[in-house]
Amino acid sequence: MPIVRNAEPIQSAGFQAVIERAVMQSQSAGKEEVQISDLVVSLYDEERTYAGYLMRKLGIKRLQLLEVLSHGINDDDITSDSLSDEEAEDRTEEGVRDKRTLRPGTLERFATELTALATAGKLEPVIGREAEIERTIQVLSRRLKNNPIHVGDAGVGKTAITEGLAQRIAAGNVPPKLKGYTIWSLDMGALLAGTKFRGDFEERVKKVIDLLLKKEKAILFIDEIHTIIGAGAVTGSTLDASNLLKPALTSGKLRCIGSTTYDEYNKIFEKDRALSRRFQKIDIVEPTIPETVEILKGLRPKYEEYHNVQYSDETLEIAVKLAAQFITERKLPDKAIDVIDEAGALARIRADKEKDETDTATVDISPHDIEVVIAKIARIPERTVSSSEKDKLATLEDSLKQEVFGQDQAIEAVVKAVKRSRAGFRAPDKPIANFLFVGPTGVGKTELARQLSKHLGITLHRFDMSEYQEKHTVSRLIGSPPGYVGYEEGGLLTDAIRKTPNAVVLLDEIEKAHPDIYNILLQIMDYATLTDNQGRKADFRNVILIMTSNAGARDIGKPLIGFGEQQVSSSALDEAVERAFSPEFRNRLDAVVHFNNLPMEIIERIVKKAIDEFAMQLAEKNVTLKVEDDVIRYLAIKGYSREFGARNISRLVEDQIKTVFVDEVLFGKLEHGGMAMAHLENEKIVFDISPQKD
Repeated sequence: MPIVRNAEPIQSAGFQAVIERAVMQSQSAGKEEVQISDLVVSLYDEERTYAGYLMRKLGIKRLQLLEVLSHGINDDDITSDSLSDEEAEDRTEEGVRDKRTLRPGTLERFATELTALATAGKLEPVIGREAEIERTIQVLSRRLKNNPIHVGDAGVGKTAITEGLAQRIAAGNVPPKLKGYTIWSLDMGALLAGTKFRGDFEERVKKVIDLLLKKEKAILFIDEIHTIIGAGAVTGSTLDASNLLKPALTSGKLRCIGSTTYDEYNKIFEKDRALSRRFQKIDIVEPTIPETVEILKGLRPKYEEYHNVQYSDETLEIAVKLAAQFITERKLPDKAIDVIDEAGALARIRADKEKDETDTATVDISPHDIEVVIAKIARIPERTVSSSEKDKLATLEDSLKQEVFGQDQAIEAVVKAVKRSRAGFRAPDKPIANFLFVGPTGVGKTELARQLSKHLGITLHRFDMSEYQEKHTVSRLIGSPPGYVGYEEGGLLTDAIRKTPNAVVLLDEIEKAHPDIYNILLQIMDYATLTDNQGRKADFRNVILIMTSNAGARDIGKPLIGFGEQQVSSSALDEAVERAFSPEFRNRLDAVVHFNNLPMEIIERIVKKAIDEFAMQLAEKNVTLKVEDDVIRYLAIKGYSREFGARNISRLVEDQIKTVFVDEVLFGKLEHGGMAMAHLENEKIVFDISPQKD
């Protein structure tokens, strides 16, 4: 062939036709540039080229070429009944490009081979669960209906059992019938992603099933198998992924392992009888505490390597016990694994802050680190009392007595219960304390509950029982049943405790509530749990339950004949409590705390406290308030009654003292500060006001 040097190449007519056709194809497909695939198709269409002649001679059809170049299908994946050249000509290139077909490695694209990961050592070690894995192997070895489905609560290790089976197959530790098998974990998200047109999803599912059947020794694993029911179905059609899977499962040629929770199995999976009968249900129960400890010991090396820490056997045992005791909404071993993982992360972050970044020394995880993590996850106080909390507990009684006057017996009973719980001497399945405060109105029952939550630094949940007098209002505490208004909102009491498990629950004026509420309180006082309308449990083990009642208060207020007034008052309260509350309710109370009528010296202290609080407000405005003792005594006598207690004192201080200063502070003598002296003249409070001197 002659070689021409130093000359421009000349475009032949064939070359020009190929280029023009490729440009037209690119424009019709909406492309911004001509690609090599467009040139190959154009060469195929050019009859006067050796390339086109060779492709047609090899039996390549135009539609096959378009599919391979556009979407990458292997020639093995193209069925023999592909469209002919004439049929292909009728379909535009744009329509072919819009058709979403499959790429090379279809199975690898939509599924993960667990046995390959097991061989490479990329799966977590599976400790225990021998009985469940053996049962799974037995079902897989059946001739028909050889499809196990693992059903259990979230976090008990359903997926881990399949991974354990994959590790056994990789190690050859299975019966001869299952040797050489591979387990493929289906990714439903990838299977659905990108399916824009009708039939795309069905084509992908069918292709995956066909490829698994071709492999013969393949097991399909579908995690959350209930998702295949309804997946890919369109309006007015019942064809979904589950219906495409049924024929393959019937013959027994395709083995499938599924996993789901009890709720989804009962609500979704079991309702499809044709599908559920092809599976053999295997219940996966929560492992015991000793079994979970062994699981953590098996996982220990991986977490120690990742966090560069060390876990002792004692630390792992404490992690499991505390997780089982305080993290009630989740299951072992998942919650215990989360605890040691977060404890390792916490210790590593703390060590990195304290030391130089180049220091890579291993950190030991102590039991206290586990307690800190548990306290944060469960939102409860740490089991080991810190030094600051010790000081708070030591001074709790004195602090409460400075806020609530004249009820020393009640304060001592409450403080003892709190200290007993923090010392660890309380029964593990009961609330911190169950108290019934009884006594006249206005003597400090509600105030003691408020001050207790304030000094302990925990939340106070107050429920006024006068709002729960009707039978149907009981459902507001635990949630309405299905079909009734408010079902989705949950219960006020259960939701409050699930959000803040460490709290004081105050049920004010409990005797006004409907008697059905007492039945709800029985299981709280006995087992420290309450289930709402959606089956979620609220944990009351870190709750101080306080109920107040005015039962018998009217009897105490009556004039008594003779001596022994205090003894008669106490017995009147006890008799009133017995009449108002059932024996099983009273039997579950830790104590019925009596609140006494307040003597005059205590009333004077209450008045002085109210005046001191107002004096602090005046001090912010540069006003000094001084009140003589006779004024305090006058307000105490006038503001207290055996019938209403000390409630009138705050109103009396507001009327007799605060009202006087309103105009004076706003635009009177005390506008720029000053001093006020209060004294008593002719049974009236008189103020001597002196403005501040410039």
